[in-house]
Amino acid sequence: QLQLAESGGGLVQTGGSLRLSCAVSGRTVSIYTMGWFRSAPGKEREFVAAIGDITYYADSVKGRFTISRDNAKNTVHLQMNTLKPEDTAVYYCAAKATYGSVYHVLEYAYWGQGTQVTVSS
Repeated sequence: QLQLAESGGGLVQTGGSLRLSCAVSGRTVSIYTMGWFRSAPGKEREFVAAIGDITYYADSVKGRFTISRDNAKNTVHLQMNTLKPEDTAVYYCAAKATYGSVYHVLEYAYWGQGTQVTVSS
């Protein structure tokens, strides 16, 4: 069974940066496609970024966020720069098989508990 644990969330001012981490246990992270999603109050959970053989980004974060994977530490990171108030959400790490769409919530079988990111204006 795969277990995911996010960390690194917090409160930051507009324009600031945060680095989220997702520690993976149970299996090696390299065999999965890893994704980050976020949920804001009153909104559906939305895709942010994913990493498999290549990286994928939502248009809203492209150029500001970077997803990376450290196979040696079994960890996935999301570097978030130039943060905006609309980035405020609970951020979730997720894992899926390497086939299928990376953009859809239902494709991911494993989820972390989430970490809160709040960007003040």
